[in-house]
Amino acid sequence: MSTRLLNAVSLRLRNAADTADRPVPRLLAVSKTQPAEAVAALAAAGQRAFGENYVQEAVAKAAALGETAGKLEWHLIGHLQSNKAREAAALFDWVQTVDRPRLVDALARHRDPARGSLDVLVQVNIDDEASKHGCRPDQMDALAQAIVSHPTLRLRGLMVIPTAHDDPELARPSFRRARALFERLRGQYPAVDTLSMGMSGDAEVAVAEGATMVRIGTALFGARPPK
Repeated sequence: MSTRLLNAVSLRLRNAADTADRPVPRLLAVSKTQPAEAVAALAAAGQRAFGENYVQEAVAKAAALGETAGKLEWHLIGHLQSNKAREAAALFDWVQTVDRPRLVDALARHRDPARGSLDVLVQVNIDDEASKHGCRPDQMDALAQAIVSHPTLRLRGLMVIPTAHDDPELARPSFRRARALFERLRGQYPAVDTLSMGMSGDAEVAVAEGATMVRIGTALFGARPPK
């Protein structure tokens, strides 16, 4: 089952990229609320990168996975409180939700240099929604400068979560604005290479507008288990 779903999603992304004449984006499997067994099955099918929303859930899942956890790439894609920065810096390979200077400082302080730099994305609240986290677009440059000033952090790009729509085409202007911000950031910092946007319902539009990483959960794992 896991192999079939992974192959289907991978084909979907390849087709979207071919149609839009874009590079095929990286697939991030959103494993939040999924059991460790589901992660292990998808990892056995060949998926390497997994996204989690909550630090404590990820800690428990990594412990349950044992040696397998160390072979995977872990991304934090949920809002991170500064008081959880120590655990996040120790566990995750990427933090995609950096949205304020205090969090930048906390992650940099707690990242063990022996592990190498922590890859980070600036989360931009692209549609200025009061219910969502992320910095304003006009705060992006200052956050980027703060990140690159720390040797234990590595700025990789941007992450956005546009307003949810039943029609994915309605998200296209948001994705397009995110791409413009990403290109501006990449012009300032040549190491920037990641624009994380798009999910199960709007992946094709996100790819067409320049996503280099797409976050897919439901199409890989099915509906989330009840809390």
